[in-house]
Amino acid sequence: MKAITTSRYGGPETLELTETDDPKVGPDSVLVRVKAAGVNPVDWKIVGGHLDAIMNVHFPLVPGWDVAGIVEAVGLDTPEFAVGDEVYGYVRKDEVQHGTYAELVAAPVRTLARRPASLGWREAAALPLAGLTALQSLDRVGVRDGDTVLVHAASGGVGAFAVQIAVARGARVIGTASERNHDFLRSLGAEPVSYGDGLADRVRALAPGGVDAAVDYVGDGAAGISRDLLTDAARNASIVDPAVTELGGHHVWVRPDAQGLAELGRLADAGSLTVHVEHALPLAQAAEAFRLSQDGHVRGKVVLEA
Repeated sequence: MKAITTSRYGGPETLELTETDDPKVGPDSVLVRVKAAGVNPVDWKIVGGHLDAIMNVHFPLVPGWDVAGIVEAVGLDTPEFAVGDEVYGYVRKDEVQHGTYAELVAAPVRTLARRPASLGWREAAALPLAGLTALQSLDRVGVRDGDTVLVHAASGGVGAFAVQIAVARGARVIGTASERNHDFLRSLGAEPVSYGDGLADRVRALAPGGVDAAVDYVGDGAAGISRDLLTDAARNASIVDPAVTELGGHHVWVRPDAQGLAELGRLADAGSLTVHVEHALPLAQAAEAFRLSQDGHVRGKVVLEA
């Protein structure tokens, strides 16, 4: 099969389109013919060696954890899926080597769900990691009907999903973003506020009594600002700042979750969750996809098409 590989740590320039062996399919896995693979910042961070301290990375490495495709073969014990099923998933494994930037990927069934009927291949591939991150961080702080929720980096890949999920739960959402993204946040149902000095005062102007819950997708002291605005320190979560635990909150590392993927699919099919793909590139242009993601100015997601 064709796959994007790298033989060493480095930047986008290390990525190559190569011919590799088809993956072996374990007893609790299925072989997925990849239609599209989502690009996430963690992909280029792994290639850059930034997660080496916490994950076992092996070379040659095929990056990528997000996928949408068709089941081509099944393992010995996979009653959840059959050949021909259309699936999507967050295919993170304990050992990092055989990713989704390829024509085929072996995916444990715990990492997959059926593709939402309302989403095309590109949109389905863009949803799993970011959507699950949003869902799990909101669950961790118990967002529910009637809450006022502060979402930091609300117009980003994870933040935009968090806004929509929280709104679907009946919460009022205040979202931080640059001014050029304020109309976008309003279209998702959030009340936008600008980043920078005085953020807490701007939030209090909208919510004088503070906020019930907060989720941080940007870092840079956001969790501390959230703590000052919260009535309950435990309803504070960050995916980027481990120091949030010192403030009484939660540091969230997204987990593969078939039930969570099914819930995201339900929201999408109900019209409560939309997925915006900013760039869709052929698999051979993975290096350019990395550069677009690293630039940090993409609204929505970047995907590769196999």
